[in-house]
Amino acid sequence: MLMPAHNPLPLPIEAERVHDAPVHVPKGPSFELIEETTWEELQRTGRRQPFDKPVLVKGGIHHWPAWKKWSFEFLADVCAGKGAEVPVKFTDGLVEQGVTKGRPFLPVAPYLRELGKAAQRTPDPMAGLLPKPVRDGYKPGERFHLNWAHMQSFKPTTLYLAQWDILEKYPELRRDLLIKSLWPGRMTWEYVFMGPANTVTGLHNDFPHNWFVQLQGVKEFILFSPDQRQHMCPAAKYDWGATLSDINVSRLPEQVRELASFEKAHGYHARVEAGDALFIPKRTWHSVVSVEPSISLGMFGLTPYEVATGGAWATLRDWAHHLHLYAWGNCTCHQVLPKRS
Repeated sequence: MLMPAHNPLPLPIEAERVHDAPVHVPKGPSFELIEETTWEELQRTGRRQPFDKPVLVKGGIHHWPAWKKWSFEFLADVCAGKGAEVPVKFTDGLVEQGVTKGRPFLPVAPYLRELGKAAQRTPDPMAGLLPKPVRDGYKPGERFHLNWAHMQSFKPTTLYLAQWDILEKYPELRRDLLIKSLWPGRMTWEYVFMGPANTVTGLHNDFPHNWFVQLQGVKEFILFSPDQRQHMCPAAKYDWGATLSDINVSRLPEQVRELASFEKAHGYHARVEAGDALFIPKRTWHSVVSVEPSISLGMFGLTPYEVATGGAWATLRDWAHHLHLYAWGNCTCHQVLPKRS
């Protein structure tokens, strides 16, 4: 059942810690470090996207006004500054895999102020799938495995404000985003992601290219090229514009069949820090784990031809879904209700 719009604080923004008996820690796929460059190097060489593989641009948005302005408190003030705030639909835990739960409607400003308090705590330097001190010991092209025990140390059941079209609600914020510096000549769709540490976006791929920029906090990405599809266990579950996987990165020890396939894959690891921009080519499989409270922005860029082809197909499929003709009852957008006996 959906939570009422007036649901009071405190908000459950901390991931539930797991204190159960130890479980088997899987080896998982092998990874290598993502290619990294800088905004200055891109400007010097004139290298243009779309790139054919994932690329992390360090300091890629340091020239954006939002880099200096967009804090949790700033956005909370924006949301609360126009009087009574209209509640927004949040994500309650992981939706890409498993049963889709009801999505609560809550005001954003109190949530952001709680995130701001959480962000003031000193982060654990050894937290994450690949802690920075460990990551710094690897060389480009060197293969390694991740610390999947991190995913068993918490349950991804936190409230997460994911894929919010913030610029439609507050168009004045667009002045702070120099989107065309990353996406010249393309039509773009922008969505914000805001949440605490230990939020998880499940494994999936998107049909458009994506520039993902980090304004606050740190996130870890695992990414797999489209040629790794045979190891990704594509799912029947519906999500607009995306193909989901049956592999739940939070529950690998429980997924014997999926894990056996997943461990054959070869991927990239990216540590996306505040001020960075990550390019994710279309159909690249990826999953995201927050290391710290974060503010992020995903920007999908399409040419007019891509809008007329891939965009039209995604829209037709969405119509069929909402008419109960396609994947009804198995999607990320509607709560799965228990069957009546």
